[in-house]
Amino acid sequence: MEQPRSQAHVPSPGAFPALARNPREVLLFGLTPPRAETTPERVAEIAERTLARVEALPVDALVLYDIADEAERTDQPRPFPFAAMLDPGDYLCQQLARWDRPAIIYRAVGKYGQDELSQWLAAAPDNVLTVFVGASSSDAQVRTTLTRALELHREVRPSLPLGSVTIPERHAKRGDEHERLLTKQRAGSSFFVSQIVYDIAAAKNLASDYRYAVAQDDLDPAPLIFTLSLCGSDKTLSFLEWLGVDVPSWVRNEILHAEDPLQWSKVHALNAARELSSFCRYLGIPFGFNIESVSSRKVEIEAAVELTHQVAEILDRD
Repeated sequence: MEQPRSQAHVPSPGAFPALARNPREVLLFGLTPPRAETTPERVAEIAERTLARVEALPVDALVLYDIADEAERTDQPRPFPFAAMLDPGDYLCQQLARWDRPAIIYRAVGKYGQDELSQWLAAAPDNVLTVFVGASSSDAQVRTTLTRALELHREVRPSLPLGSVTIPERHAKRGDEHERLLTKQRAGSSFFVSQIVYDIAAAKNLASDYRYAVAQDDLDPAPLIFTLSLCGSDKTLSFLEWLGVDVPSWVRNEILHAEDPLQWSKVHALNAARELSSFCRYLGIPFGFNIESVSSRKVEIEAAVELTHQVAEILDRD
């Protein structure tokens, strides 16, 4: 839906804050470290296979998630049992040390004491960016609040690029997610990575409201990076919904009834990438996509790799 751009649709350009390439249209690849119980030999094997896969991808940065239990999120039972993962920062520095492009380390800040967070901020390699994630519920017991974590970032290492999570579906329900982005931007966030997007309309509503809000406040728009994740089974769908991902009824129906749910969800993700790319270009804001690959199933890993290459062809990589 490419449309003519008026002057009003060209706010001051923003860019992804990386030391390597600095495009306005960003492509990331997200994954989780191995389970904490994995033997060192097996971790080394997984890391080598991971490096061989991601080094061939046309991405600007790798994303390493920090997993928390989030049992307080809902009263519903967790579809998959919780399994602790290796620390993403340690995994990057020790097992993925060969990776020479930027890496975004997520930090579920409630898991860490203030000293731990401060030490990691001070010691993080120069190619690292971070995304701070707060508790999934106000009832959760945390060691460090998100507010305090942001203060520590300013006190210890404000030069380390900081990003935040955004949830388009929350905007659909409350209508104020763009205001949250402005608050986080003023607190130091220089890019935003969304929760998994299945509701394209919610993502477009957020992008539009954010674009006009930053213009009104005379701020440069920060990159909005939309996370795309494939769904190959009804159990994965249940887990996405347990995590709070809003899957529209028509999408849910198609995944449940498709002859090949994984292939159908890949087509849907590509359509989402095309539509959101066109709309963000129309708005004149920097954007990108984070292709999530957290499954251990080979067919789903290969589908995520294929999706990454296909999304790269949609984006302006120059």
